[in-house]
Amino acid sequence: MELLLRKITPDDAEAVAALEAQCFAMPWSREDFWREMRNELAEYVVGELDGRVIAYAGAWVSFDQAEVMHVAVASELRGQGVGTLVFGALIDAVKRRGAKSVTLEVRPSNVAAIKLYESFGLHSVGRRKGYYIDNGEDALIMWNTKL
Repeated sequence: MELLLRKITPDDAEAVAALEAQCFAMPWSREDFWREMRNELAEYVVGELDGRVIAYAGAWVSFDQAEVMHVAVASELRGQGVGTLVFGALIDAVKRRGAKSVTLEVRPSNVAAIKLYESFGLHSVGRRKGYYIDNGEDALIMWNTKL
Protein backbone atom coordinates (compact mmCIF):
# COMPACT_ATOMS: atom_id res chain seq x y z
CA MET A 1 0.00 0.00 0.00
CA GLU A 2 1.50 3.32 -1.13
CA LEU A 3 -0.12 5.91 1.12
CA LEU A 4 0.51 9.56 0.29
CA LEU A 5 0.43 11.79 3.39
CA ARG A 6 -0.04 15.50 2.72
CA LYS A 7 -1.54 18.73 4.00
CA ILE A 8 -5.26 19.13 3.38
CA THR A 9 -6.37 21.44 0.56
CA PRO A 10 -9.76 23.02 -0.22
CA ASP A 11 -10.21 20.43 -2.98
CA ASP A 12 -10.31 17.74 -0.26
CA ALA A 13 -13.31 19.20 1.61
CA GLU A 14 -15.95 17.08 -0.10
CA ALA A 15 -14.02 13.80 0.25
CA VAL A 16 -13.13 14.53 3.88
CA ALA A 17 -16.76 15.38 4.69
CA ALA A 18 -17.91 12.12 3.07
CA LEU A 19 -15.39 10.14 5.12
CA GLU A 20 -16.45 12.07 8.23
CA ALA A 21 -20.09 11.06 7.61
CA GLN A 22 -19.02 7.43 7.26
CA CYS A 23 -17.04 7.47 10.51
CA PHE A 24 -18.93 9.66 12.99
CA ALA A 25 -22.43 9.89 14.44
CA MET A 26 -22.26 13.72 14.48
CA PRO A 27 -20.31 14.55 11.31
CA TRP A 28 -18.95 17.91 10.23
CA SER A 29 -20.08 19.19 6.82
CA ARG A 30 -18.03 20.12 3.77
CA GLU A 31 -18.53 23.76 4.73
CA ASP A 32 -17.16 23.05 8.22
CA PHE A 33 -13.98 21.68 6.68
CA TRP A 34 -13.69 24.66 4.30
CA ARG A 35 -13.86 26.92 7.35
CA GLU A 36 -11.21 24.83 9.08
CA MET A 37 -8.84 25.36 6.16
CA ARG A 38 -9.10 29.12 6.73
CA ASN A 39 -8.60 28.75 10.49
CA GLU A 40 -5.02 29.75 11.23
CA LEU A 41 -5.01 27.50 14.31
CA ALA A 42 -5.95 24.40 12.29
CA GLU A 43 -3.49 21.80 11.05
CA TYR A 44 -4.90 18.91 8.98
CA VAL A 45 -3.30 16.07 7.07
CA VAL A 46 -4.91 13.58 4.70
CA GLY A 47 -3.93 10.10 3.65
CA GLU A 48 -4.50 9.43 -0.03
CA LEU A 49 -4.46 6.04 -1.72
CA ASP A 50 -4.72 5.77 -5.50
CA GLY A 51 -6.00 9.37 -5.67
CA ARG A 52 -8.70 8.81 -3.03
CA VAL A 53 -8.74 10.37 0.46
CA ILE A 54 -8.98 7.39 2.80
CA ALA A 55 -7.95 9.03 6.09
CA TYR A 56 -7.44 12.39 7.73
CA ALA A 57 -6.47 13.90 11.05
CA GLY A 58 -6.66 17.44 12.31
CA ALA A 59 -5.82 19.56 15.33
CA TRP A 60 -5.88 23.13 16.51
CA VAL A 61 -2.52 24.49 17.63
CA SER A 62 -2.54 27.33 20.12
CA PHE A 63 0.72 28.46 21.68
CA ASP A 64 2.47 25.20 22.60
CA GLN A 65 -0.60 22.95 22.79
CA ALA A 66 -2.41 20.92 20.13
CA GLU A 67 -6.00 19.79 20.55
CA VAL A 68 -6.90 16.95 18.20
CA MET A 69 -10.25 17.55 16.54
CA HIS A 70 -10.52 14.60 14.13
CA VAL A 71 -8.92 11.30 13.25
CA ALA A 72 -10.70 9.12 10.70
CA VAL A 73 -9.86 6.12 8.53
CA ALA A 74 -12.11 4.54 5.91
CA SER A 75 -13.77 1.52 7.51
CA GLU A 76 -12.42 -0.97 4.96
CA LEU A 77 -8.82 0.07 5.76
CA ARG A 78 -8.94 0.03 9.55
CA GLY A 79 -6.52 -2.28 11.32
CA GLN A 80 -3.88 -1.92 8.58
CA GLY A 81 -1.73 0.82 10.14
CA VAL A 82 -3.29 3.73 8.24
CA GLY A 83 -4.40 5.45 11.46
CA THR A 84 -0.90 5.19 12.88
CA LEU A 85 0.60 6.79 9.76
CA VAL A 86 -1.95 9.61 9.55
CA PHE A 87 -1.89 10.37 13.29
CA GLY A 88 1.92 10.28 13.22
CA ALA A 89 1.94 12.78 10.35
CA LEU A 90 -0.39 15.04 12.35
CA ILE A 91 1.85 14.83 15.44
CA ASP A 92 4.87 15.73 13.27
CA ALA A 93 2.96 18.70 11.78
CA VAL A 94 1.87 20.11 15.15
CA LYS A 95 5.38 19.71 16.55
CA ARG A 96 6.72 21.74 13.61
CA ARG A 97 4.25 24.46 14.65
CA GLY A 98 5.66 24.46 18.19
CA ALA A 99 3.29 22.13 20.04
CA LYS A 100 4.86 20.57 23.12
CA SER A 101 1.70 18.78 24.28
CA VAL A 102 -1.37 17.22 22.70
CA THR A 103 -4.83 16.52 24.06
CA LEU A 104 -8.05 14.96 22.77
CA GLU A 105 -11.35 13.44 23.80
CA VAL A 106 -12.29 9.91 22.79
CA ARG A 107 -15.21 7.61 23.45
CA PRO A 108 -14.31 4.92 26.03
CA SER A 109 -15.98 2.42 23.69
CA ASN A 110 -13.47 3.24 20.91
CA VAL A 111 -10.81 0.79 22.08
CA ALA A 112 -8.86 0.84 18.80
CA ALA A 113 -8.51 4.63 18.92
CA ILE A 114 -7.46 4.56 22.57
CA LYS A 115 -4.72 2.02 21.76
CA LEU A 116 -3.56 4.22 18.87
CA TYR A 117 -3.35 7.31 21.07
CA GLU A 118 -1.58 5.39 23.84
CA SER A 119 1.02 4.27 21.30
CA PHE A 120 1.84 7.98 20.85
CA GLY A 121 2.25 8.53 24.59
CA LEU A 122 -1.21 9.88 25.40
CA HIS A 123 -2.83 8.69 28.61
CA SER A 124 -6.22 9.17 30.21
CA VAL A 125 -6.38 11.99 32.77
CA GLY A 126 -10.13 12.20 33.31
CA ARG A 127 -13.64 11.98 31.90
CA ARG A 128 -16.21 14.39 30.58
CA LYS A 129 -19.57 13.01 31.70
CA GLY A 130 -22.21 12.77 28.98
CA TYR A 131 -19.92 14.51 26.46
CA TYR A 132 -21.31 12.88 23.30
CA ILE A 133 -24.80 14.24 22.69
CA ASP A 134 -25.83 11.50 20.25
CA ASN A 135 -25.90 8.86 23.00
CA GLY A 136 -24.74 10.53 26.23
CA GLU A 137 -21.49 8.55 26.32
CA ASP A 138 -18.68 9.99 28.42
CA ALA A 139 -15.42 11.11 26.82
CA LEU A 140 -12.01 10.11 28.05
CA ILE A 141 -9.65 13.09 28.18
CA MET A 142 -6.20 12.04 27.00
CA TRP A 143 -2.95 14.01 27.14
CA ASN A 144 0.68 13.76 26.18
CA THR A 145 2.66 16.62 27.71
CA LYS A 146 6.04 15.53 26.35
CA LEU A 147 5.93 15.75 22.57
